[in-house]
Amino acid sequence: MTTLRRSLAALLAAAILSQCAPAQAESVVKLPAAQVDPAVKAKRATAVLAGGCFWGVEGVFSNVKGVISVESGYHGGSQATAKYELTHDGTSGHAEAVRIVYDPSQVSYGTLLRILFSVVADPTLKNRQGPDSGPQYRAAIVPMDATQRQVATAYLAQIARGKYFAKPIVVPVETYKAFYRAEANHQDFMRRNPTNGYILRWDAPKLAALKRLFPDLVRRTPAP
Repeated sequence: MTTLRRSLAALLAAAILSQCAPAQAESVVKLPAAQVDPAVKAKRATAVLAGGCFWGVEGVFSNVKGVISVESGYHGGSQATAKYELTHDGTSGHAEAVRIVYDPSQVSYGTLLRILFSVVADPTLKNRQGPDSGPQYRAAIVPMDATQRQVATAYLAQIARGKYFAKPIVVPVETYKAFYRAEANHQDFMRRNPTNGYILRWDAPKLAALKRLFPDLVRRTPAP
């Protein structure tokens, strides 16, 4: 096959994949704003969230207005097992997670949770998201202080009462232990690999949903 033919074939495959909708397990639901979401006076705050493969979670939140930075990493296990190859048997205790630094005057913690469960992760799935299964792919909220815990527990109760999902909400609110930054090749993966097959099939639709459902919350350029 000539170079031109290979390039055309690659472009065609990318176009086909880009038209794929997210899996039925990952419902896109425009959830309501958090009813409990007190204002925070600090100029910067940190959130740790898990929602399946960290490529897409990071890719979505880096496009949210008010987000200063996002990094992929591991939460829940020890430093010794905070390595990509050691988390995939599901015994490390880690979840693939992201650490988000944000400006609370521009985006609230409750809004981050709203985005997480509207377009990133299905809160009715236990130990899996999309094509990935195992506790390392669990969705989870990891509050960094008492206020975040209050918002998290209230929001989970709010969306459960609203019956926005056909199944029960099973997302845990976990106690923060430590966040370990993932390997360099996992940082900014979605932005650096826009034609990757996994990204096109599973994560690009999440970013498209963010832009469609919450256009006022989208940054002009992604955060680092």
